[in-house]
Amino acid sequence: MIALVKELTAALQKGNAHATFEETVKDIPQKLLGAAPDGLPYSLWQLIEHIRITQWDILEFSRNPEHVSPTWPDGYWPKEKAPAPVDSLKKSVDQTLADRKAFVHLLEKAGEDLLTPFRHGDGQTLFREALLLIDHNAYHTGEIIVLRRLLGDWH
Repeated sequence: MIALVKELTAALQKGNAHATFEETVKDIPQKLLGAAPDGLPYSLWQLIEHIRITQWDILEFSRNPEHVSPTWPDGYWPKEKAPAPVDSLKKSVDQTLADRKAFVHLLEKAGEDLLTPFRHGDGQTLFREALLLIDHNAYHTGEIIVLRRLLGDWH
């Protein structure tokens, strides 16, 4: 199980074959956070917040049997295109990183329970939730890169 946890942790933190979350949100100009090119339903801010909210939900579901998830889809996407306070991006990114660290801690302490279904839910395991988190974050991290390219703000 140690090798499996190591690989899951690497996929969560390092990006492996793609850019990391940290790389994709680094140095985004404030003026671009609320921009949504024609034909796209969301802004950079909404994507970043969606990652944070969804990751928080997966973390809480994994560690708290009493957790109640937000209503889908409205509870997982911010309504505002841009953050109100200027420091909102930093707070969102910091919380995303803190929650990811907390999830990795769950993985590290799970031991043989990594594949044991939770007592709550409908058969989910911590392993399954880790795969869900890896997949979800990678998907939306890629969208952030594409959106930044469309806005002329990606190397």
